[in-house]
Order: sequence, then C-alpha cells, then structure tokens
Amino acid sequence: MKTLLKYTLALFLLASTLISCSSDDNNTTTDELANLTKFKEITNDTHTIELYSPIGSLEQGYNEISIRIKDNITDEYVTNAEVTWTPIMHMAMMNHSCPKSTVEKATPNGTLYEGYIVFQMAQNATEYWDLKVDYTLNGTAYSATSVIDVPASAKRRVNTFTGTDGAKYIVAYAEPHHPKVAINDIVLGVWKMQDMMNFPVVDGYTVKIDPRMPSMGNHSSPNNVDATQKANGGLYEGKLSLTMTGYWKINLQLLNAEATVLKGEAITDTVLESSIFFELEF
Repeated sequence: MKTLLKYTLALFLLASTLISCSSDDNNTTTDELANLTKFKEITNDTHTIELYSPIGSLEQGYNEISIRIKDNITDEYVTNAEVTWTPIMHMAMMNHSCPKSTVEKATPNGTLYEGYIVFQMAQNATEYWDLKVDYTLNGTAYSATSVIDVPASAKRRVNTFTGTDGAKYIVAYAEPHHPKVAINDIVLGVWKMQDMMNFPVVDGYTVKIDPRMPSMGNHSSPNNVDATQKANGGLYEGKLSLTMTGYWKINLQLLNAEATVLKGEAITDTVLESSIFFELEF
C-alpha cells in the first residue's frame, strides 16, 4: 500500500512539473508575440517561416517585421539560426529591391527574429513583391520564397525622389504608431539608392519637419525638433508637436551634412506644402 501511494505521488509530481513547464513555454511564446499578429507563412520542405507585424499586414512604406522558423517535423521553433532576407519588386521591365535592415534575434533565448523593410512602392495588378528568407541552421543553409501582399498606404508614409545632388533617396515614416495631442517622438528613416538592389542608410543628414493643418488655415505648431541620428546606421529621431486631432501634413526638407537642402521647400504664405511630406490623421 505504501509503495502504491509513493508511486501515485511520484506520478502526480511529474504531471505537475510537466504542466508547469508547458505553461511556462506557452507564457514565453505569448509574451514574445504580444502586440504582434501573424500575416503570412512561407514554407519549404523542412520549415515553416511565420511572418508577424504590429498591424497584422504589410503596407507601402516602413514595416516592422518579425519572423519565427518552425521545424515541420517536430513543430518546435528554431532559436539558433542566422537569418537574412531579400524583398524583390517584380516590375514589367525590371526588378528591384528596397531599404531593409539586418535580421536580429529579438531576445537571446527567444524564437523571434526581427527587423524592418521599407516598401517604396505598392503592388498593382501586374507588379508584385516577393520575399526570400535565407537562413543557416547548424551549418546547413536553407531558403524559402513567397509572394507577399504590399497594398498602398491610406496616407503618405514614404517619399522617393532625386535630390539636387543627383542621388535617389527614400525617406519613410516609422513612428509614432498612435499620435496624440502632445509633443510626440517622431522616428523616420533616410536611405540612398546605391543600385537597384542596395539601399544603404544615409548618415549625418537632417530632416526638417513642419507640421501643418491644411483645413485650419495651414497653421503649424510649436516646439517641433528636426530629426537627426543618434548613431550612424540608425533611424532619425525628432519631436513632432500636434496641437489638435484631425488631418496633418508633415512637411519635410532633407539637408545633407553641409546643411544644403537636397529636397523640400520651407512653408510660407505662398508655399503651402513641401514636395516631400508625410500625412497623419487621428
């Protein structure tokens, strides 16, 4: 009888431990995916690559993207891969890529890998984007590719233009995700087209910002701070003052390291908008 009781107690403790471990694993996964929604799966013979974003989709402009790689046999998620990605726009007469970051682990022991991609143009009836994900796992190289949906953004979030220096630039809006009537932290990015496949970050420039409300006499707001980098290779950060809800046009000027204006116009009584701008409505 004592032996039976000991055996029963051992089974109970083992079951409790397994339940606890399973619960911890689920909590870890849940925490990793907080504020993220899966919008796509890309598969090959060995793995399923899950794509996540804060809005549960992609759009023209700057996109924060997270991925997880699941083993198709064990259903376990990979935690030790080296990952790169290559977005390609397939046009009628040519193909090109776009600005993108490296892919990094979100946390050292987690399953998420993250970065950003800036789609400077939207898909249309005949032209489309695909995404190739290359990864190395335990010395073995893998790859998977799939078409992805990149619809046009409802408001302007990205500008593509040629500067007065002859270079082609992309300036894209990243944050705030949820603007408020306040002085908001604004984050944006500046990239230069090196060739059709490479768009490196531009370092040491300044993006002047001038928010205006066209429906309210084109009035501006106080205490805006132009966007600059904190470190080479990074995004640009500034302060965006929004004094009321409604539609705002964030007029921009791009200045190089010598403070020469490469694109964009200062707003005056006769110049009501810049040729490069972002749009917000909240």
